[in-house]
Amino acid sequence: MITSAFLKDRAKQIHRKGSVPFELDCNKDSLAGAVSQRACVFCGSRVVLYPIADALHLVHGPIGCAVYTWDIRGALSSGPELHRLSFSTDLQEIDVIFGGEKKLAKALDELIDLHKPKAAFVYSTCIVGLIGDDLEAVCLEATKEKGIPVLPVESEGFKGNKRAGYAAACSAMARLVGTGDIGNISKYSINILGDFNLAGEIWLIREYFARAGIETVANITGDGRIADIQRCHGAALNVVQCSGATMDFANILEENYGIPSIRVSYFGIEDMAEALYAVASHFADPELMDRARSVVKNEVEKILPELSKYKKALSGKKAAIYVGGAFKAFSLVKALRLLGMDVVMVGSQTGTKEDYIELEEITDDGTIIVDDSNPLELASFIKEKDVDLFVGGVKERPIAYKLGVAFCDHNHERKEMLAGFQGMLNFAREVYSSVMSPVWQFVPRRSEEG
Repeated sequence: MITSAFLKDRAKQIHRKGSVPFELDCNKDSLAGAVSQRACVFCGSRVVLYPIADALHLVHGPIGCAVYTWDIRGALSSGPELHRLSFSTDLQEIDVIFGGEKKLAKALDELIDLHKPKAAFVYSTCIVGLIGDDLEAVCLEATKEKGIPVLPVESEGFKGNKRAGYAAACSAMARLVGTGDIGNISKYSINILGDFNLAGEIWLIREYFARAGIETVANITGDGRIADIQRCHGAALNVVQCSGATMDFANILEENYGIPSIRVSYFGIEDMAEALYAVASHFADPELMDRARSVVKNEVEKILPELSKYKKALSGKKAAIYVGGAFKAFSLVKALRLLGMDVVMVGSQTGTKEDYIELEEITDDGTIIVDDSNPLELASFIKEKDVDLFVGGVKERPIAYKLGVAFCDHNHERKEMLAGFQGMLNFAREVYSSVMSPVWQFVPRRSEEG
């Protein structure tokens, strides 16, 4: 039964701009019974580490946990694809009674011998936290026996929310740093943090930076490699996109190795250009800035004529946004405005107080800003604002289609490149084809209006 106290507490995570002074609760555990769109701590750790393609990923827990996160990002690799195999110790009732440490040790022994990974990540799940298996001890013994890093990821699902999983993943990765050779790294070098190469974006972003004269040392973690992470402390700058997922890792690198970081986004023309300019500006080299300007000019000239056609058709249409990381929401608001659309609702699963303050500043009066929402709330907001487009992830798609609203997938299951200048054109094409489809005139919501 949902109590009035429950509803009162949820109200603190919803804000309507212009109605009252800004105040929003966030970064807290999801309320039991709210059927939140969030995932668990374990899932959060998996989405960060999963794209490291030459590592073994072993889920220590029931088979359902491994199934739930199998191929969770679909992250593309330019080489090995060991990450796409979802291994599990498949804990059973007898393991709960007598412990699963021996089973885990045996699984590591067999899998490392068979697949010859560069490192192994072992994920703890809820049941492991309850029965008290000592992952640290088992992983340490496997490291000594096999001669590769075997790293425990303390990701019991009940420990908090998805953001706690990000922190657990970053802590595990940090154990690799400082063990690789940093010779021959350019003084104009960066680590790219927070892009997961869902549809090849990391290759495009690296190309932009290379054309601007900047070397990429490590992708963390899209198309990632253990050897690159081991030497990432040799980079001069960390360029952080998904701040919620990898900012902890950037902070560790700054604290331990003095590497500064900047936050960027690669979604939309404005933010992609600003990312290139911000990196070039950090190195204070006029030649790098000139090369960055040349990249932006050439790329924008290619896509602007087609974008103008879509803007003419989409001007005045209304959009709602609900994404995992708040950084995406900033860029999506700007990208949709570039297409002439009005954003009337925006929210995220893992935004911080600072994120929501920034969202409040860049949105229009009347915009609904929401943290850690649930399906009933999202459906209510969409109907209230009569939106034409809902931008979200796989869990939001059914909500849109049930309400007869166009949908654009902007989460980690998508297969279409949406980052970079080419990604902005792909996004515009998808928005246009979705919103302007003639099918929406036949749904009850539109039929009743007619």
